[in-house]
Amino acid sequence: MNKIKCIAVVLIGIAGLALEQAKADTYDFNLSSPNSAISPYTGPYVAVHIDLNAAGTQATVTFTSLSNGSNYYLMGDGGSFDLNTNGAATVSAVSYTQGAFMIGFNAASSTILNGSGNVDGFGTFNNTNASFDGFDHAFSQVSFTLTRNSGSWANAMSVLTANGNGALAAAHIFVATIRADGKVYQVDGALATGFAANGGSVSIPDGGTTVMLLGMALGALGMVRRYLTS
Repeated sequence: MNKIKCIAVVLIGIAGLALEQAKADTYDFNLSSPNSAISPYTGPYVAVHIDLNAAGTQATVTFTSLSNGSNYYLMGDGGSFDLNTNGAATVSAVSYTQGAFMIGFNAASSTILNGSGNVDGFGTFNNTNASFDGFDHAFSQVSFTLTRNSGSWANAMSVLTANGNGALAAAHIFVATIRADGKVYQVDGALATGFAANGGSVSIPDGGTTVMLLGMALGALGMVRRYLTS
């Protein structure tokens, strides 16, 4: 009888461990690194939440706008939400939220799945997405389903992988003003618009300055060599 009880306890323990491993997994991080266009406004700008199903094949991803002081960081337009997925994955079932504090905005809609593309300042992401249109169609939250095309993800943290610049995700940010009544009015327009990512280096084109300086240095080196051999 005691042996049966011991076996039952072991089996219950194994079943519990299996259920624990099969549970859905979540991962959270913020988009805190701005490009130069919005760097005067302190982040973090957007919170990202990933909820992976037990099979590891499908994740619900949510981007939520954050605020800081009198600034609210809405999203929208080209590159409105971007990911660098670990393996090919497809975006579907996109839904937008415009908070009750947003006054006079038109509906956010018409998601365009652009695939791989460059996000200003943060390099190339393999899953870039646009929404319609500018600030007047901005939104405070977007949620969508991300389905892996083949295979599965081990956990929610492994759904994304760093791109060449070291970033996992990015968003197109509109810096909006929060009035004294706590509302954001579309007629006030955006203070600035730019991009933010969770981290990674920001690429800044030098407009040919590096090449010019290199040419000057080589020219000076040539003059020195001629002087030394004369």
